Amino acid sequence: MAGASLAAELAPHACVLVIETEDTPGYHATGRSAAFWVESYGGAHVQPLTSASGDWLEAHGFLRPRGGLTIARADQQNELDRFEQAFAASGIRMERWDRAAMAACVPGLRPEWVAAVFEPDSKDIDVGAFHAQCLARAREAGAQIRCRSGLATARRANGGWRLTLADGSEVAAAVLVDAAGAWADEVARIAGARPVGIQPYRRTMLQLRTAPAAPAVMPVVLDIGGQFYFKPESGRLWLSPHDETPCAPCDAAPEEIDLAIAIDRLQHTVDWQVEQLEHKWAGLRSFAPDRLPVYGFDPREAGFFWFAGQGGFGIQTAPAAARLASQMLLGLPADAMTRTLDPALYTPARFG
Repeated sequence: MAGASLAAELAPHACVLVIETEDTPGYHATGRSAAFWVESYGGAHVQPLTSASGDWLEAHGFLRPRGGLTIARADQQNELDRFEQAFAASGIRMERWDRAAMAACVPGLRPEWVAAVFEPDSKDIDVGAFHAQCLARAREAGAQIRCRSGLATARRANGGWRLTLADGSEVAAAVLVDAAGAWADEVARIAGARPVGIQPYRRTMLQLRTAPAAPAVMPVVLDIGGQFYFKPESGRLWLSPHDETPCAPCDAAPEEIDLAIAIDRLQHTVDWQVEQLEHKWAGLRSFAPDRLPVYGFDPREAGFFWFAGQGGFGIQTAPAAARLASQMLLGLPADAMTRTLDPALYTPARFG
């Protein structure tokens, strides 16, 4: 999604080539998303990117009503208070719910869950349609997208870059944009730039058939302690144990222990019976050391631009992030989507 969304923004103004190692774009993190847009997700410094993306996603038909419910036990109510306070000045609509409101919304909720914050504006994202539209926009504006063409070498030449791709072809470029997700630091090393510490983490997802089935109108449910989230999807339940297991960049696969942990956490939350584990998958979330995205020109390596570290919020922030990065790359002023954003929060120069 990072490369596709940025290519779509840049292609009307520049000659753009997207190089993709896999057989198809979006194979790793983008194709394995939990597909929700929750403004508070990712924290107070990520929220402006998410909020700035919302109107665009809504206008293009990629959002569907869902709602987001962050729940807490009695011993976690102070955490819930701090959560509300962190977004008090953000403009996010938040409602404090008591036990009765929670139980009416999430049938079978176990009694220890006593308080919640509800975000009525949270939505589902049609990730596949959004990603396809980005690629189509990029191609229509003249961008080339080469699959099975990973970056092999990158060297400075004539004030720009001379790139050798995995298929042996060579490309000249004025700017090299690192939108490589879990492989962002590896791309930096190839180009001779200093890595900033982008760390991939494995995230596990399950699709379950439960009895009773989760109501189709139920919100995405997240716990304040960051131990799980789940939501209904086409008559089934999508569940994650919210795991973050450090790993090398790879084609991630779920591990049995994480599947068991996820189901155990669900059963400590609702009294539903798990009838079948129908599908399981894992993806990679990639974070910088401070868990904020990294957007901007490298402070030491001329012509090397970072667009990485989007964690688990890269899809819900993609419209505003791509617009902001394109303005940096093209030297354009902020517009209605980006004028409330502070690029200094995301600069790679913050790592020294």
